[in-house]
Amino acid sequence: MAILKNFKNANLIALPAITMTGHPHHSEVSMLIQILLIFTVISIAPSILIMMTSFIRIVVVLSFLRTSLGLTTEPPNQVIIGLSLFLTFFIMAPVINKIYKNAYIPYTKKAIGINRAYKTGLKPLRGFMLKQTRMKDLELFVKMAKIKHINSPKDVPTYVLIPAFITSELTTAFEISFLIYLPFLIIDLVVSSLLMSMGMLMLPPTMISLPFKLMLFVLVNGWYLVIGSLVQSFR
Repeated sequence: MAILKNFKNANLIALPAITMTGHPHHSEVSMLIQILLIFTVISIAPSILIMMTSFIRIVVVLSFLRTSLGLTTEPPNQVIIGLSLFLTFFIMAPVINKIYKNAYIPYTKKAIGINRAYKTGLKPLRGFMLKQTRMKDLELFVKMAKIKHINSPKDVPTYVLIPAFITSELTTAFEISFLIYLPFLIIDLVVSSLLMSMGMLMLPPTMISLPFKLMLFVLVNGWYLVIGSLVQSFR
């Protein structure tokens, strides 16, 4: 009731505000702006997680692995995406820690402003992307953006670096997937040749080759090799 009386007696209609009293310097931030910022972060976060981290390479390789084994629904998409997500958190942990320590904590303590916090927090993420980006892809997008006078890759704008990083990640993921696909392809060819030589043309080769591919994958400890290779490829 007291709030309604204040709105009635006010000469101007003001936006509802929240008073932050946890810091010696009190600040009032409009609730409407806070809600807008929260929804903006929520809408952008999935794109940042998928396109600016190791998620792309991992999920593409795991999807190709499932296809090369001849499986359509196993492991389910939820398992592949969940495994890719947690592997991404594991690989990106050093970058996240740097952003948290160098940008987030100083900003919450009012030691730096939001602009400096943004630039400081972006540096580790840019460093990660630059390390994984091929120079050929980077030069392509710099050329298409018609940017001149770039002395080093560090001078490339972020909006140019992101598509170059995505292109490089897709290229690397396809290269790794091709190497994974080869041994299973050989098994399919051998089984198909044996079935043709025996005159069993009506029997689907995948039905016979699937147990052999699963046996090979288990014997060589396939998950250990694939996941280990994926994580090491980012080092």
